[in-house]
Amino acid sequence: MQASELRDVVYRANRRLAGTGLVVGTFGNVSAVDRAAGVLVIKPSGVPYDALTPEHMVPVSLETGEVVEGELRPSSDTPTHLELYRAFPSCGGIVHTHSEYATVFAQARQAIRCMGTTHADYFRGDVPVTRSLSQEEVERNYEKNTGLVIVEAFVGLDLSPSDMPAVLVANHGPFTWGADPFAAIEHAEILEYVAKIEWRARCLNADARRPAGYLLDKHYFRKHGPSAYYGQKDGS
Repeated sequence: MQASELRDVVYRANRRLAGTGLVVGTFGNVSAVDRAAGVLVIKPSGVPYDALTPEHMVPVSLETGEVVEGELRPSSDTPTHLELYRAFPSCGGIVHTHSEYATVFAQARQAIRCMGTTHADYFRGDVPVTRSLSQEEVERNYEKNTGLVIVEAFVGLDLSPSDMPAVLVANHGPFTWGADPFAAIEHAEILEYVAKIEWRARCLNADARRPAGYLLDKHYFRKHGPSAYYGQKDGS
């Protein structure tokens, strides 16, 4: 993919994210990666979504983290995106938001439990929450360490980033990813929806029993994996 094409994709993805209602002000960002070219492109830091153009999008070296072209500074979350791309080879796009309900769970340091089939259609198991960062991790290389603590959580829980394309960073907010930035946005939208459902379910019955694993697996695998049969063969 040409650099101009990737910039256009990331521009459209950031505008799409703004249209979802998941971001307020300049919170949040979308990036996409071209692994063959060794570059990711991400939203510039602090620029309002309605002022963005494709030329504003910032290309960054996947290897060095340095800006490849242009004078704008990339999103301050770029080092987090870099660590996720490096650790999760199947990841083609990343989204970060401070969406209301998902952020509530992140601030409460509570995983979003998989309590039903709506959740299981997209996320295989509870959406995890990371540990809190230490003072040293915050004071030195904060954004990089945010990415590393996400990777640490997935390694510690033996989670596949393909099966679980979302995480809650403790006291911060959600990150989602996917095969491309638009898939990552879809996961961000669904994450917010299931967080809202889980919040309300806890209010209604905090002691509700978890559903059977075979039911959750059925819903996950009918949409994902080699035996999936949901939707059409062309992917629609």
